[in-house]
Amino acid sequence: MKKLGFGLMRLPQNDAAKASDVDIEQVKKMVDLFMEKGFTYFDTAIMYNGGASERVAKIALVDRYPRESFTMATKLHAAFFNTLEERDKVFDSQLEKTGAGYFDYYLLHGIDSSMLAKYEEFDCFDWILEKKARGLVKHAGFSYHDSAELLDEILTRHPEMEFVQLQINYLDWESQWVQSGKCYEVAVKHGKPVIVMEPVKGGTLARVPEEAERLFKDYAPERSISSWAIRFAASLEHVMVVLSGMSNVEQMEDNISYMEEFRPLNEEEKQLTARAARIINSQIAVPCTGCAYCTGGCPAKIAIPQYFSLYNEDMRENLKEKGWTANYSQYANLAKKFGRAGECIACGQCERVCPQHLPIIERLKEVAKHYGR
Repeated sequence: MKKLGFGLMRLPQNDAAKASDVDIEQVKKMVDLFMEKGFTYFDTAIMYNGGASERVAKIALVDRYPRESFTMATKLHAAFFNTLEERDKVFDSQLEKTGAGYFDYYLLHGIDSSMLAKYEEFDCFDWILEKKARGLVKHAGFSYHDSAELLDEILTRHPEMEFVQLQINYLDWESQWVQSGKCYEVAVKHGKPVIVMEPVKGGTLARVPEEAERLFKDYAPERSISSWAIRFAASLEHVMVVLSGMSNVEQMEDNISYMEEFRPLNEEEKQLTARAARIINSQIAVPCTGCAYCTGGCPAKIAIPQYFSLYNEDMRENLKEKGWTANYSQYANLAKKFGRAGECIACGQCERVCPQHLPIIERLKEVAKHYGR
């Protein structure tokens, strides 16, 4: 299997304000190009694209290609069940929505210290193995957002898990919070192949500060900035596949251009990514990946990831000289459809589901102050 996977999480939309309004025809073109070039791994989940992702997978992929020609992964998320019966209903609905018949890879999704207790309480690890015994799941594993120490405990307690999905990118490789490098080492220690999520950190590593961009362009002017991030993750020996949440045909064409005949980073290139990480980390204000888990239950309907993206860009600008950026207008336009940052009621639901464990409430206060509520 080639190392690039199609993450069906940030699909092209017809309406930017409605995540579930997916541009199906563009997705079909993307699927066709992906398959034509020999890539076969597709990753979806119940909550992706406002809950539309699994059905889009059926329309764009399952209904149009022989089942044995592609690999499909989806996930059980703790937020979608509170009883054993609901747990099974989620799985059955996923089979129905995707029309896949079975899942090549099935994951307990987003495990961290808080979610682990629920997965254990409802015996979800053995539950996946039961699905596997019935031929409904080919490979059982989990995605993970927490410390390397806890990951070691889980894999020691559950050696039956066949793989682990980790957030790995050159920005988070040495992060004391995400611990990409340490978690990868734990997976290798336990002999588990790794699937990589967030290799471009929600687009952060596609739009890097000018100083970091110059590093990359001086070395290889023909390469896209995001290619460095994808190749960093794919260069790791025990990585099975790197998921990229491609949002249009152009992004897919770029990824395919260097992943079709993949060449790992050499030592000099690895050093460049390390230097770029130091530059970016010195300038980034909010390390948000744009996953949008925080927005689904927001009572004020605040466009949290979009506001953080605008704020990060402005924090990299010399605002004392400029005084104003186009992001002020972008913020105003978004605020016509969504709640403003200053309308946050501090209910905390966003922080409870954030995989990055960000202090979202406090950061929204900073955004509100910056853009005038």
